[in-house]
Amino acid sequence: MELVWEYEPLARMLEGLGSFARVINFDRRGSGLSDPVPEAPTLEQRMEDVRAVMDAAGSERAALIGISEGASMSILMAATHPERVQALVCCGAMARSTPDDDYPLGTPKEALVEAGAELVAPHWGTGAMIEVAAPSHADDPAARAMFARLERSSASPGMLGQLALMFFDIDVRDVVPTVQVPALILHRAHDRLVNIRHGRWLADHMPNARFVELPGDDHAIWYEEPELILGEVQEFLTGTRDAPEPERVLATVLFTDIVDSTRTASELGDQRWREVLESHDRAVGDALGQFGGRRIKSTGDGFLATFDGPARAIRCARAIVDSAPDQGIRVRAGVHTGECEVMGQDIGGIGVHIAARVSALAGPDEVLVSRTVKDLVAGSGLEFTDRGEHELKGVPDSWRLFAAAA
Repeated sequence: MELVWEYEPLARMLEGLGSFARVINFDRRGSGLSDPVPEAPTLEQRMEDVRAVMDAAGSERAALIGISEGASMSILMAATHPERVQALVCCGAMARSTPDDDYPLGTPKEALVEAGAELVAPHWGTGAMIEVAAPSHADDPAARAMFARLERSSASPGMLGQLALMFFDIDVRDVVPTVQVPALILHRAHDRLVNIRHGRWLADHMPNARFVELPGDDHAIWYEEPELILGEVQEFLTGTRDAPEPERVLATVLFTDIVDSTRTASELGDQRWREVLESHDRAVGDALGQFGGRRIKSTGDGFLATFDGPARAIRCARAIVDSAPDQGIRVRAGVHTGECEVMGQDIGGIGVHIAARVSALAGPDEVLVSRTVKDLVAGSGLEFTDRGEHELKGVPDSWRLFAAAA
């Protein structure tokens, strides 16, 4: 669990659950912080382990949240021990992972075993699973590094193989119709790891289930608007959903973007491209530290950051853009000062939207700013070239933009 709390998106998800419920985390035998075991535990053993954990924690009746493979055990527990289960939530779940005569979903076991041997086992511990579990953050070096640590901490390669083979044989279809507790089935529309049809099947065959389709591609629940998941779970379990008034602040927003990143990545190859991204990440971090910027998040091929003052934001942007050729890339940037909504560690609102649109209009090696920014830095010594009036997609009125001189 210490590893989980070290990573902000995961910690924020647990804190969100903890804001309206008591959270008890469960590691199955042989994974996480549990002791090593000679063989993968069965669903029945895991179910009894959950009961033991609940007893030890003094929890007589709990809502179970089963994520991915964990949903199978949660379904069995809800059907077998309804006196201990208040409600059931399944995220990215399936009743069976492989197809059958009356279940034309999933991938044949032989193909899964072959793919696991060729694509998973040799790369376990490197963070490679992020490609299918969280493609929205696959280009984020920090996220990939976290997945690598999670893989190494969750199971050894040998235990992984045993767990996978057992998972391929799991089938709780006959149990699903016997679940009588209220159930919520959550599934992302384009989940790369578990097709949404598995979630729909569960909802169609579970008597008291409600199905919610969520936007996005990720199987992991802590990226791609996790507040949507938290809101659905909170409303399902408590009957209400928090809608806090967003905190609004005036901030200078900086967006950066690597020009022609797809072509450059293809030319360089995966290994060299990853090295370039890591070098660029360090350069961005150095520039933000020098000019007092706050990194909000990676945007795949760039970064989003905020500043207390627009002059520092422009100078930081120029430092990032000017250093990029040394890393073998070209970068563009956009800066705007406006009102932003603070959403935990993230930001949103029209100010962020405008900055993103300004950045998209910048050329290679260019730092483009809104007129608002130019007016605010009068007397700073910064020089600009007028780039004329522009329509910003989704933003009313026309906007005069300026390029900050190198």
